[in-house]
Amino acid sequence: MSIHRHDGSTKQLFDIIKQAAPDIVIHLAAFASVTHTPEDIVPMLQSNVVFGTQLVEAILANHVYCFINTGTFSQHCDNKDYSSSSLYDATKQAFRDILTFYTETAPLKAITLELYDNYGPGDPRSKIMNLLKRAALDGKPLAMSPGEQLVDIVYIDDVADAYVTVAERLVSVQGVKDEVYAISSGHPIRLKDLVQAFEQATGRRLQIVWGGRPYRKREIMVPWNQGAALPNWTAKVSLQEGIKRFMNLSS
Repeated sequence: MSIHRHDGSTKQLFDIIKQAAPDIVIHLAAFASVTHTPEDIVPMLQSNVVFGTQLVEAILANHVYCFINTGTFSQHCDNKDYSSSSLYDATKQAFRDILTFYTETAPLKAITLELYDNYGPGDPRSKIMNLLKRAALDGKPLAMSPGEQLVDIVYIDDVADAYVTVAERLVSVQGVKDEVYAISSGHPIRLKDLVQAFEQATGRRLQIVWGGRPYRKREIMVPWNQGAALPNWTAKVSLQEGIKRFMNLSS
C-alpha cells in the first residue's frame, strides 16, 4: 500500500493519480460536522467541494473513468428529495451536483452511496454507539434528547460490502453513468429502542437522561426512506450482532 499526501494543489493531485494509476477511485474524504462555526466554512468547502472537484479533474486527465462518491442520508431532511440538515449536507449536495456535470460532459461513470448512521470497532467519532459505549464503561449519566427520533444504523462490515458491490457494478454493468443508492439497514429504530437493544446485547444498564438536552435544530426525526436500493446488496449484520461485535462480546 502506498500513501500519497496531498498538498492541496490541483497539479499535485494530477501527479498522485498518475503515480497511483487506479482503476477505480473511491472518494471518502470529508469535513463532517453537524454544526459549524464561521471558522469551519473554508476548510469544509475545501474538503467537501474543492477537493472532490480537483479529484475528478485529476482522474479524467489520467483516463480513469470509474468513480465512487459518498453522500449522506441527511441531505434529505424531513424526508424530502433534497433538504440539507446542516451546512455539511449542503456541501455534499453541492459536490453531487458538480459530479453530475462531469458525468454529462465526460466519459465518467459515477455512483454515489448515501450512507446512514454507521458504527464499528476503532471508530473515533462521537457518534451514538460510541456515546453508548462510553456510558456503559464509565457508568456516568448520559444526557440525550427525548429519544423519539428514528435511527437507521448500519454495521461497518455491511457498509464496506456496499462499496465492493458498487465497484463490481461499475466494471461489469453496461449503461451505468450517474447513479445514487441509499445504504440503509432497512430497519429504522426509535432512539429509545436502540438504547434498549444496546442494553440487552451488552447486559449493561445505562444511565440515560432522556430529555437532558433538546433536539437539535433540524433534527431528523424520520430518516430518508425514498432512496433507491443498491442491486445485489442488503445489510446482513443484525443490530444485536453488530453491537456484540462493536463491544467485542462473544455471540
